[in-house]
Amino acid sequence: MPVNAGPTPSPGSHRLRFAMLGSGSRGNALVVSCGSTHVLIDCGFSIRETERRLARIGLEAGTLAAIVITHEHNDHASGAPALARRHRIPLWLTPGTAAALGGAVLNDKLVVQHFGGDQRFAIGDLELAPYTVPHDAREPCQFVFSNGDRRLGLLTDAGHITAHIEGRLRDCDALVLECNHDRDMLADSDYPASLKARIAGPHGHLDNDAAAALLAGLDGGRLQHVVAAHLSEKNNTPWLARSTLGSALGGVPERVEIASQDGGLPWRELV
Repeated sequence: MPVNAGPTPSPGSHRLRFAMLGSGSRGNALVVSCGSTHVLIDCGFSIRETERRLARIGLEAGTLAAIVITHEHNDHASGAPALARRHRIPLWLTPGTAAALGGAVLNDKLVVQHFGGDQRFAIGDLELAPYTVPHDAREPCQFVFSNGDRRLGLLTDAGHITAHIEGRLRDCDALVLECNHDRDMLADSDYPASLKARIAGPHGHLDNDAAAALLAGLDGGRLQHVVAAHLSEKNNTPWLARSTLGSALGGVPERVEIASQDGGLPWRELV
């Protein structure tokens, strides 16, 4: 049975839009909105920095309907419990992520909601469909968001593409896709061998070519927005990510947008 935190969205009731507060190894946060429902996906920034970045896209933290965490790694979850406590925002996460965060989410001032890795649920005007991914965390997931009409797919922090991932992202109208590293740049970097192995391993992060291979198998003509996200500042470049994904979109790199670490990505709307 789906977890229900609000009515099931009706098709076309409100347009789906999204913005990124920042994306990369120093912190990640995505806002997905539909009507008056604003949900923060991950929060790897301090309270002050998150509030500053929310203000940049015209939102206040107190207007958030929920904070949803994909997994426990610091660049995705470090600021979430404190922000949720300060503004009394419900915190949504899998039981495995909650266990990994431990005492950070064991607080009587926190409203904590659990969901399963493949269990759809609604928050206000948004439907969230989590799906499991291979990553070196306790119970990680990624999401497809819907307003009942359009679908936004999020995929970051996955070590390799699975048939399950492909199936979940097949009918999306917009996609935020991890392009963490260029394989040659990572191999030639000064990272320790153990860190290189973790990043490039089956439970690490997607490289540009793996992301492009996934994209090539989807309906590129349907995608209104394609965003390259979670780029390594040392082992990738916006040009490489854009050109590699662009090759999977008929050789049109101009269709690919970059979510940066400091600037994020302004509002994008699905029509």
